[in-house]
Amino acid sequence: MSNSSLVKDASADASDASAAPGGAATPYQMQLPLSPNLMRNLGDRSYDKRKSAAMELENLIKQLQESASAMEMMPSGAAASGAPLPPALAMAAASRHRIGAIIELLGNDFACSTNANHRKGGLIGLAATAIGLMHDAHMFLDKLLPPVLHCFDDPESRVRYYACESLYNIAKVARGHILHYFNQIFDGLCKLFADVDVDVKNGANLLDRLVKDIVTESEYFDVDMFIPLLHKYIRMTNPYIRQLLVGWITVLDSVPDIDMLDWLPEFLDGLFNMLSDGNREIRQAADSALAEFLREIKQTEHVDYGRMVDILVGQCNSKERFNRLTAITWVHEFVMLGKERLVAFYAQLLAAIMHCISDAEHEIRQVAERANDDLLQLVRTTEDAVDLVPLMAKLNAELVSDHVPTRMAALRWISMLLEKAPHQLSSHINTLLPTLLRTLSDVSDAVVLLDLEVLARISLNQTEFEKVLNQIVLLFAQDRRLLETRGSLIVRKLCVLLDATSIYMIFAKVLAMAAMPESQQKELLHMDGEFASVMVQTLNLILLTAHELENLRDTLRRSFQPHATDEDVQVFKVDKLVQLLESPIFIHMRLQLLEIQADYHADLVKSLYGLLMLLPQSAAFRILRDRLASVTNMATAIGRITLHDGAAPRAPTKKEKGRPDTDTGALLQHFDAVQKRHADAKKKVLNDKSLLKDSSQ
Repeated sequence: MSNSSLVKDASADASDASAAPGGAATPYQMQLPLSPNLMRNLGDRSYDKRKSAAMELENLIKQLQESASAMEMMPSGAAASGAPLPPALAMAAASRHRIGAIIELLGNDFACSTNANHRKGGLIGLAATAIGLMHDAHMFLDKLLPPVLHCFDDPESRVRYYACESLYNIAKVARGHILHYFNQIFDGLCKLFADVDVDVKNGANLLDRLVKDIVTESEYFDVDMFIPLLHKYIRMTNPYIRQLLVGWITVLDSVPDIDMLDWLPEFLDGLFNMLSDGNREIRQAADSALAEFLREIKQTEHVDYGRMVDILVGQCNSKERFNRLTAITWVHEFVMLGKERLVAFYAQLLAAIMHCISDAEHEIRQVAERANDDLLQLVRTTEDAVDLVPLMAKLNAELVSDHVPTRMAALRWISMLLEKAPHQLSSHINTLLPTLLRTLSDVSDAVVLLDLEVLARISLNQTEFEKVLNQIVLLFAQDRRLLETRGSLIVRKLCVLLDATSIYMIFAKVLAMAAMPESQQKELLHMDGEFASVMVQTLNLILLTAHELENLRDTLRRSFQPHATDEDVQVFKVDKLVQLLESPIFIHMRLQLLEIQADYHADLVKSLYGLLMLLPQSAAFRILRDRLASVTNMATAIGRITLHDGAAPRAPTKKEKGRPDTDTGALLQHFDAVQKRHADAKKKVLNDKSLLKDSSQ
């Protein structure tokens, strides 16, 4: 851009004509710093006349500057104190004084005039003056720049355009010296980039590129002075200003002597906000800048994570998909890079992850899950003290989230923390337990199973063990439907994770209290005999059928002492017993029906026929009748081929030719050994699931 680039359509510059600034003569006019004809042409409505006057002014300034420089270089004797300056130095001073007077005239009487043509002429004149001064232009920047920057706010678009071009020409000759005024210039650039006039924007782009070149080649750019200005404009949504800002951030980051990571927290949030801009180019530029900063962070040892973590948490809650994806990606990278240096920010990082782990976007969920796994492992292995208060507060809140993945993640975190620091979490149990108990009614079985694991970890403490089981029984009493739908799942899972015998003993103790008079009951407001009966039946059914309680069943079987009883039996209970007899748990009893020679066989068959007589002719009646009929048929068939007492024994037959001897005893021992290994493997699986590794259940 140069003076020649000012040429547009002369008619576009037409406005009120005037030969020279009106009004009373100023002191500068009285001293005639410029000829009346030059001043008249400089404020003319015609662009050509203004251009001609500017060229004349440029030559005049050049002559004055060359004259002053030449005079200053001439040798002169030292003047005595109080003596007049030598003629050469006096002439040089006069020339420089006249240059200053011309600049003041252009700034005060032209650039600040109420006449638009005068303002245009003043701006052209200031640019011409700077060009005439060339390398000495920096000596007059204090007078050259203010009127030009003032015209950036001019109501006339053509005046704003000429102001932009005037600054371009001044910067072109002053180069690095304009950096002392960089903030004012950048502030003006932001105004020009937001301008509604296309020509002004184009001129601002040219000026922007020039200033960027000057900054990149300079060694004295003060970033500390620029950052507050960047922070001021970074939150603006004007796309042109955003384009300007992201361009400057990228340029400054590319300068070797400038480390923008030191100031990244000041504008990181604004860069993230640009990811949702309606302009695709701005989104791409912001994404590219963020990717470059993340790459630099990976290569830098000392990074201020703290302030950036708060920004990332906010962006993870953004409504914009790309913002959330980029933010959670940064969070994941921070977790992997920062390690234990992030110990003070674990709670904030967890908050960001928890929000994204149930995101509607699959890609965001995947990144959040990886970040969650890495952060959980980091906290697990952190040796420094971890502040659990904010972590537990966040996790307790997430347990009532509307999203299943979030609730499951929160439960995994609580389980890990209980394993890592059970004593530190003891003070949080009273706050946590009500939420965990409510979670047993969750719609997701997976959530309930994780919740039971957490409750089991809490129950590893003997005091909490009784408290938790007592609360579970009370919960069943309050919510009978939960007992019906989830009672078996809850009890069986707890028996896997803890000692089944201890669990049943605590349940028995609590249920026994329900049989006490109401005056003696404590905190059993929802318990009564009916509930206790239903609960006992449920526990008995689980004990009889669940493979998780096989060890307890074996113990009870060995200690069982049969006694004749006389008790009223309800028909539906007999019906349920018949159903149980057909279950896998009673397979041994059904096989015992084949042992017709055994002492107990007659009593067993008679007992089953007794049950058959108690039943009405229902489905259970037919099942049991068919079972007994098959036993009777088998006994009859065996009786036909079995030798009676006193019958002649059958003569041994000769060994068939070629048949080898069979060691039946060894084969049976091998079979028993294999079966024992299978049984041991099954028990090992159950023990591995238990939280009581040394339990003998």
